[in-house]
Amino acid sequence: MNVRTRSRSARQRWGNIRDYSLLTALAVAFIAPVYYLIIGSFKPTQEVLSGFEGFLPRNLSLDNYRSVFDALSSDSTGYFFGFMLNSVIVSSVIVFLGLLINSMAAYAFASLHWQARDKLFLIVVALVIVPFEAVAIPLVFMFNDQRNTLLIQILPFIANAFSIYLFYTFFLAFPRSIQEAARMDGLGAFGTFFRIVIPNSKPVIATVAILTFLASWGQFLWPSLVISDPLFRTLPLQISVFSGQRPTDWGAVFAFGVLLILPVLLFFLIFQRYFVQSVAGSSVKG
Repeated sequence: MNVRTRSRSARQRWGNIRDYSLLTALAVAFIAPVYYLIIGSFKPTQEVLSGFEGFLPRNLSLDNYRSVFDALSSDSTGYFFGFMLNSVIVSSVIVFLGLLINSMAAYAFASLHWQARDKLFLIVVALVIVPFEAVAIPLVFMFNDQRNTLLIQILPFIANAFSIYLFYTFFLAFPRSIQEAARMDGLGAFGTFFRIVIPNSKPVIATVAILTFLASWGQFLWPSLVISDPLFRTLPLQISVFSGQRPTDWGAVFAFGVLLILPVLLFFLIFQRYFVQSVAGSSVKG
């Protein structure tokens, strides 16, 4: 091995050390708050907010979780699993209907030819940059008669411009030859979409499903504007009420936070394989 080869090998080795060190530091930065939340949920309240000592796993118990379920176990306070069920219903319906409607809209933009298609798609793309906060108040008055229902927490979030755009970019790369072959076999637009395109679109479906679920599960602004009846509260809205009680039991709040993120983690684990494929830029092969 000559000097130049050894020098290049050394630079590559140090480059790997630098890259892995940076990635490790970033991983620690992202994992540390989650670890602090989880470990704090098992610790007494007086030790939860103790700075870096809060990372030490000592005096652990399930008392905080018992406190959460005990505090939310009556008609006056509401029931924890009732709030959980509301969140599951709202998020699941938004994800399911959102996948159906947004994928169909994207397919119409990407694969079908009709008048004013391109102009309408430009409007959809423009809506991506409009924050929900800008239209929240008009929507409150628009859906005023539907307040304190699960329906009002679902309707504004089914159609989503960003989801349409994600589906659109994926469908553009879908081989035309497959669609043309389906048409020759007698399938119409709906048949081609549901029997050919959708079964081969798992990566983008998983990506949109995860992003939609995350956004809907953590929704706080909209429920706080339209929900005043505890019967229809979701978990993010209820945790704000729970943490606002005085004196604040931070151990129980941390336990509530862990219970709040567990369904998100489970949902991601179910779809992570397809999500990774989509992020890696996978596409349908013709």
